[in-house]
Amino acid sequence: MSLLEQLEEQIVLGLRYPRERLVEDELMRAFAAKRHVVRSALQELENRGLVERKPNVGAFVKAYTSQEVRDLYAVRELLEVHCARLIPVPVPPERLDELVAIQRSHDAGIDSGELRDVTKANMEFHRALFGLSDNTVLVEAIRRHAQMAHAIRSVTVTSPEYLEQSRREHWAMIEALRNGDTETLAETCREHLLPSRDAYLSRLPPAD
Repeated sequence: MSLLEQLEEQIVLGLRYPRERLVEDELMRAFAAKRHVVRSALQELENRGLVERKPNVGAFVKAYTSQEVRDLYAVRELLEVHCARLIPVPVPPERLDELVAIQRSHDAGIDSGELRDVTKANMEFHRALFGLSDNTVLVEAIRRHAQMAHAIRSVTVTSPEYLEQSRREHWAMIEALRNGDTETLAETCREHLLPSRDAYLSRLPPAD
């Protein structure tokens, strides 16, 4: 796993917190990496919306204001709900089986407490779900905006309550697809976004 992938994973899993400073020398020692490798990784994480740089101060894990969180999640809702409504039903059995298999991996990760497995399966689930629309441009836009929300979602990734809710909602999406119920699918996708948004907002200072 590259330095970039390791740092991104640490942010996703909440091992590095919003506003945490990312010091080049410390990262070089921690990962036995050259300075240009560290700088390249930080630059790419900034491009992905996970890191922000402050002149004469350094790099930090991205911290969103309440307005930025609301704006990002408003865009995510527009993209994901619209994509859900574009999925043609009935879904071919083999594609639905693929989604079920991914969700079983997600279940197994939750049951074993392996958060890396949970996170990987979660991303695969949403890739496969929205991929059912066969709209590659829209799917890429969804992936990009979900990636920007990694630091926001990290506050719930270790919560058993949130993980159980996520599991239930994934299975509800599968059931809606199985039943050809586009409106229930779209509404479940909308509701699925809310816990991480609201959990992050609840941790911000009142004036933020």
